[in-house]
Amino acid sequence: MQDLNDMLYFAEVVDRGGFAAAGRFLGIPKSRLSRRVAELEARLGVRLLQRTTRKLSLTEAGELFHRHCAAVRDEAGAAAEAVALVQTEPRGTIRVVCPVTLAQSTVGPLLPLFLARHPQVRVEMQVSNRVVDLVEEGVDVALRVRPSLDDSGSLVVKNLGLTQTLLVASPAQLARQGRPARVEDLAGLHTVSMSAADGRAVWPLLGPDGRMHEFAHQPRYVADDLLTLKMAVVRGVGVSVLPDYMCREELLDRRLVEVLPGWAPRPGIFHAVFPSRRGLLPAVRRFLDFLGEHIVAEGQPRKASL
Repeated sequence: MQDLNDMLYFAEVVDRGGFAAAGRFLGIPKSRLSRRVAELEARLGVRLLQRTTRKLSLTEAGELFHRHCAAVRDEAGAAAEAVALVQTEPRGTIRVVCPVTLAQSTVGPLLPLFLARHPQVRVEMQVSNRVVDLVEEGVDVALRVRPSLDDSGSLVVKNLGLTQTLLVASPAQLARQGRPARVEDLAGLHTVSMSAADGRAVWPLLGPDGRMHEFAHQPRYVADDLLTLKMAVVRGVGVSVLPDYMCREELLDRRLVEVLPGWAPRPGIFHAVFPSRRGLLPAVRRFLDFLGEHIVAEGQPRKASL
């Protein structure tokens, strides 16, 4: 009978594109993995992989063997999940990646509640705007806000609702420069922006009756951090576009106001992505359900108590 560990190792080497990536995922030295696969080929009496200095490719026998190895691995994961599901309390470590402003304004305040409800769960959250490879880096869940879900590839997506981006300014700036009556009047206002290629930025704005306006401008201040930009907007430096979840308090106490109600960028989709529904650990499943319960349609956390 074949060593099931070797079948698992082979499946991971193929699926992760090489010995180094598989070794990082499995916590096994690359040299040991390479030796185990070579021994597997020797026992089978057939070459499974074609090795070059740049990549690995499957032989015909390797393709056939890989299908069975992947099935064994998936069934083993499903068996472990079935056992875990009978446990009344989820446990284990959840590795999460979350954008900075989303962590600071929405997800961060909710994590203590989740951990209080599930004392046997650990969360390792990487707060970063960097795009990560979930499989390569061993991440269970990545939280994202994007205009579209089209770039999620083969990842499974859980839609958590919409977030609206607002065109906002301080009352002091509008008193100084004038409140625009039409979208074309925005050209008379100073702006601040996350980015400006060659000193210029463009904000696509959606207005009444689906009308679109491309607002091209030269920002007076550019910073690649939304919290930093919000400080500048509150102090009257310029108009900007900010997610609603990070400027609600300022809108309520009138430190910020909407510049042209009815005109704003398209909503963003707040969603979670993860590698596969099969083998999804109970702790991860409970975490995703928790987010779904506590994030309302516009991305604002529901009030909750411990």
